[in-house]
Amino acid sequence: MSRRCELTGKGPMTGNNVSHANNKTKRRFLPNLNDTTLQSEALGRGVKLRISASALRSVDHRGGLDAYLLKAKDADLSANALKLKKEIIKAQEANA
Repeated sequence: MSRRCELTGKGPMTGNNVSHANNKTKRRFLPNLNDTTLQSEALGRGVKLRISASALRSVDHRGGLDAYLLKAKDADLSANALKLKKEIIKAQEANA
């Protein structure tokens, strides 16, 4: 399983551990990923996603999963999230 957020595309970054003696060794900064189930109003069901904690706050701020996905750029989304976005658009067109 990749260490990449399905909504924001955040992934591991590299940097250095720096000791008191200023010795530098390579390290990785991993994103804070959580397996969560988010509710979609348009689809009427829960969706399991592996997203970062900051993405979870962004989803809450934008007013839910549907609103977040409709505003998100396709390049940032994973294949699973992109498929979900298309399903939501299709469900909203059917209801309108």
